[in-house]
Amino acid sequence: MDIKEIQSLIKFVAKSGASEVKLEMEDVKITIKTGSSTPETTIIQAAPVAAAPMMPQAAPVAQPAAPAAAPAAPEAPAANDDSKYLTIKSPIIGTFYRKPSPDKPSFVEVGSDIKVGDTVCVIEAMKLFNEIESEVSGKIVKVLVDDSSPVEFDQPLFLVDPS
Repeated sequence: MDIKEIQSLIKFVAKSGASEVKLEMEDVKITIKTGSSTPETTIIQAAPVAAAPMMPQAAPVAQPAAPAAAPAAPEAPAANDDSKYLTIKSPIIGTFYRKPSPDKPSFVEVGSDIKVGDTVCVIEAMKLFNEIESEVSGKIVKVLVDDSSPVEFDQPLFLVDPS
């Protein structure tokens, strides 16, 4: 790939409105990022790509793995304490709300008795408010998510004591 082809590619990406384009070929790897008044271009030849990044990538991967392992150990005993409880999980991705509206009371509090089908919270996804109903009966032991915070699919929301 010659310089004129690279320049025309940069112009094309800038006009297209894309924020980032990556192109990998046999001997060249190109990343074009836009968003500022001038596009940024990174060109790396194949030889440095194969040799240089392997060393830096190995170190960062090892470093985050160690801190991640350390918090996992304290969580294990907590999971054992909570093993007798049932978990109500988020069925969708969105924003978790404990109240139907800011001026209303929460759907459930710690200590609330719930039955199957009772609404326990609302999750907003794409401007739609979805009422989340309990699939278990029991007493709310713990609320695991802060109000107005984002939640992922299958993220635990509440712990319920079924007894």
